[in-house]
Amino acid sequence: MNTNNPIPAFGLGTFRLKGQVVIDSVKNGLDLGYRAIDTAQIYGNEAEVGQAIAESGVARKDLFITTKIWTDNYAAAKLVPSLKDSLAKLRTEQVDLTLIHWPSPGNAVPVAEFMGALAEARAQGLTKHIGVSNFNIALMKDAIAAVGAPNIATNQVELHPYLQNRKVAEFAKSQGIRITSYMTLAYGKVLNDPVIQAIAAAHGATTAQVVLAWAMQLGYAVIPSSTKRANLEGNLKAQQLKLTDADMAQIAALERNERLTDPAGLSPAWD
Repeated sequence: MNTNNPIPAFGLGTFRLKGQVVIDSVKNGLDLGYRAIDTAQIYGNEAEVGQAIAESGVARKDLFITTKIWTDNYAAAKLVPSLKDSLAKLRTEQVDLTLIHWPSPGNAVPVAEFMGALAEARAQGLTKHIGVSNFNIALMKDAIAAVGAPNIATNQVELHPYLQNRKVAEFAKSQGIRITSYMTLAYGKVLNDPVIQAIAAAHGATTAQVVLAWAMQLGYAVIPSSTKRANLEGNLKAQQLKLTDADMAQIAALERNERLTDPAGLSPAWD
């Protein structure tokens, strides 16, 4: 594990949240103590996230803001302008992390081109760190060839007890690239798992806290989202939960390669 990796272990996701819903979620999260916020161009909520941050009163220097470049903006001529547009919506001069959201459909824009453009965005001071999302091992190798592994802060992938993505995670770890787990709760599916329920009962914790703690104990960053303040508060407490080796082994055994996000035309050939 790259100990110098800048990615916060715990953040707030905003996928599928729009309008006032996302404003309330981000404001509640910031009020409760969240300091890392994850958004993306395609979520259509960067302006609302920016508004929520501005109205929260939390100083920009205390926040870690992530956005992701959409596939339409991968060409060298488009990436930097699109990020500048995102910065305007987010009301900040610089984000902390910018990711390539999905592989370029049909490899229309070569990895070397968009990673080079992303590195240029960082050179211009538009983003502190750069990384990728939804990349398999072959694509990570291409990205490393383009900019070098130390310059790739994270690979954000679907990862939860039913899809543990071990090959991708192990390769990333070998390169010092942090894995950020999205959909860590598998749209809530894992919260009703009897194994996780039993572990939660033993610790006096919620099932969501158990799953989030499991991912963090494996060294992954997590970005759960919620529209409910009570859930936002509960999720935050996962950082204090320590699972036993037996707990971790039981959750490891839940792997069943159940992928929930696999959009045709975007997804790579998964490892």
